[in-house]
Amino acid sequence: MLGIAGYANGSAPVSIEVDGVWKIFGANWEVALEDVRANGISKKEALDKHNCVVGVADASFLVRKGEIFCVMGLSGSGKSTLVRHINRLLEPTVGRIVVNGLEVTELEPEPLRQFRNEKIAMVFQNFALMPHRSVLDNVAMPLEIRGVNKNRRMKQAAEYLDLVELAAWGNKFAHELSGGMQQRVGLARALASDPEILLMDEPFSALDPLIRRQLQEEFMRLASIMKKTTVFITHDLDEAVRIGDRIAIMRDGAIVQIGTAEDIVMNPADSYVADFVAGISRLKVVKAHAVMKPIAEYEPSGAPLGPDSREFDEDVNLSALIDAAIKSDDPLAVVDGDRTRIGVITRADLLTTIVEGTETS
Repeated sequence: MLGIAGYANGSAPVSIEVDGVWKIFGANWEVALEDVRANGISKKEALDKHNCVVGVADASFLVRKGEIFCVMGLSGSGKSTLVRHINRLLEPTVGRIVVNGLEVTELEPEPLRQFRNEKIAMVFQNFALMPHRSVLDNVAMPLEIRGVNKNRRMKQAAEYLDLVELAAWGNKFAHELSGGMQQRVGLARALASDPEILLMDEPFSALDPLIRRQLQEEFMRLASIMKKTTVFITHDLDEAVRIGDRIAIMRDGAIVQIGTAEDIVMNPADSYVADFVAGISRLKVVKAHAVMKPIAEYEPSGAPLGPDSREFDEDVNLSALIDAAIKSDDPLAVVDGDRTRIGVITRADLLTTIVEGTETS
């Protein structure tokens, strides 16, 4: 199974486990699955030979509690199909999905409805607001379905509208709001039910770039407050880099690499991933720990670092390190959380990192 490489909070409990999930559409799925597994036929060959579409191919990953896990890929890569298996809007052909210890793939209809109602929420690209309901009623709807009394659900809905800075719009209808405001309502509705898991399927992709960036910032603000385990689907690498703790890149239904933005940019798994990340600037992605030489390797070959050498945390980005290197020729010291010096960065190290990034692009 693809593990939790690069996730800083690796000690947190696992919230979502997706294990060997396949989704093959078509009447001959059993034959197609066997052919794919035994002979490695491509997605196109499965369609040509068996009239079957491989939507998801042997997807396996873990998501830790509180993590924002981004799944990205081009159109048709299988990312939206994959996320719909977590709440079983789609049934996996084979495979296993466990959410907070509950094996979702084994749930009978009534427990599955309860799971969807109480444990998980989804934010869609098209907002999916009810036009005949007020904004406040839209936010309160999951609580109404759950049977929460009106006073309590309206109070709770109002609190979440305030959280997304739309407190004054509760009595309006969806058509009276801008696209960005409607998406905020959709987010408030998902959060109002206090789900353990949040699924977001390209929630900002239909919005103008400026509004999209504002909502990304709003989502990151809320994520820092709510600590919700989130699976976030996007086709935009910049968005994934900005939002995700880790990123999974998909192609033809398969996950080809999982890692932090830094992992993927610095060590792409193959030429497809390398092409995918070629346009991403390393300045905000690459951190000091990826550039430094271990201090034990540096000091025998050069002058020891002096006590007054400038110190930087190991997660400081490349842009800040370059600014520091411009002001002085002296090497930079890298320190860990205990302020112990663990590495050294020279101007040559920074130049090499920048040049390598330029060559890949």
